[in-house]
Amino acid sequence: MLCLPGLAGLKAGVVGAAREGTALARYLAACGAQVTLSDSKTADQLGDRLADLAGVDVRLLLGGNPAELLDADVIFLSPGVPPTAAIVQQARAAGVPLSSEPRLFTQTFPGRVVGITGSAGKTTTTSLVAAMYQAGGRRTWLGGNIGAPLIARLMDDDMAEIAAMELSSFQLELFAPDYQGSATEQRRSAASRAVSLEGWSPPVAAITNITPNHLDRHPNMDDYVRCKAHLLAFQRPGDWAILNADSPPAAALASRTVARVLRSSLVSDVPEGVCLRAEQLWLRLDGREHRLCGREEIALRGDHNLANVAMAACCALAGGIDLEAMRGVARTFAGVPHRLEHVRVWRGVAYINDSIATAPERAMAALRAYDEPVVLLAGGRDKHLPWDEWADLALARARAVVAFGEAAPIIEQALAQARARRAASSAAALVSVATLDEAVARAAALAQPGDVVLLSPGGTSFDAYADFEARGAHYRALVDALGGTDA
Repeated sequence: MLCLPGLAGLKAGVVGAAREGTALARYLAACGAQVTLSDSKTADQLGDRLADLAGVDVRLLLGGNPAELLDADVIFLSPGVPPTAAIVQQARAAGVPLSSEPRLFTQTFPGRVVGITGSAGKTTTTSLVAAMYQAGGRRTWLGGNIGAPLIARLMDDDMAEIAAMELSSFQLELFAPDYQGSATEQRRSAASRAVSLEGWSPPVAAITNITPNHLDRHPNMDDYVRCKAHLLAFQRPGDWAILNADSPPAAALASRTVARVLRSSLVSDVPEGVCLRAEQLWLRLDGREHRLCGREEIALRGDHNLANVAMAACCALAGGIDLEAMRGVARTFAGVPHRLEHVRVWRGVAYINDSIATAPERAMAALRAYDEPVVLLAGGRDKHLPWDEWADLALARARAVVAFGEAAPIIEQALAQARARRAASSAAALVSVATLDEAVARAAALAQPGDVVLLSPGGTSFDAYADFEARGAHYRALVDALGGTDA
């Protein structure tokens, strides 16, 4: 087990008892810290989430985030805790340093971190990166905002060489210095012996793209971009920054890093990195150029996934991974659950699970991946993002739109306004229902042989589910329950 020496005896507060918070509490306790875990939910509301803490020396403060948590030397925030939360404001006012599970992992992990963020594509890109490094012979862990919390892996004896980490804007917010300077020197000293209070960025950092997202959490786009930029802001000479040249806001962040920059593009050549030319992906580095593979060779569907492969190849290029290892993954990687995941074909209709699409921009990428007529399931909870462009595309591409959940009225309005802008009737039908159960039933009735029924919601799952994975799993179950055999 690997622990930073300063954790022994540290008074550590952990806010949020979801998967990340409970894993962190277990790890800190095992390292000898005095751990207090707090959550606004009660024990009954948390249910099985506390099962992993059975027999672990962790103090629980449930049903709120009481002021006594401020006695901690360091408070670790879960990503679901917004900076506007009372406990965060109180901690900053009291000068209590703030950190997080992924930040502590990066301080402790002895190997090399490849960090990936972006508004869309980061999960698939991170998974591709991990697969390419593994294929290149590097023992690699995959985690961060995807899968199990990596902090738990530090309790293993067998360490990896590489950690491929998906990092959200919520997580990256705490990769910048967060010590406000008003605490006692004793508290600051205790904290700094255990955790770094400085900003940090990974030696290989990739930003897939930046588009409006999470504006229900961030006050504006500037704040959202500020958090994303933390992935690059603290890099050092000799590090690598990988940027999508086709996303101007992402490409502009080259000015915020001292690292060597690789770029990916599907529309133009790049000085160094990966680009698409004549339907072939080409790698460029140190004045040399090598063909990676052709578009038709890539297993994943859609231009957005072609861009994900290009970004992942840049990350692999920065790590010295062999070309054949990259090529093999590009040709065989079939995707990850809930991202254009093929569920089944029933009565000649293909059912696709893209529950990860929690923003209209992501749902648009899914729509563009299919030439077949689409029955689109859209809804969930709105993130205060624009739906105009999505509505125009939905009317042009979909046979029908089945709106569900809290966002259904917003979707209805966006489609009505799009019809008015087009000044012409659209053949796309609109059905509005309350739940995903009803949406699947209506979609099955509307779809015709050769169609695609596509769950690509454009909204979060939090109106009805714990996360997008739970929503996707329910969709799969509903589709499997339609009856009959695949055909």
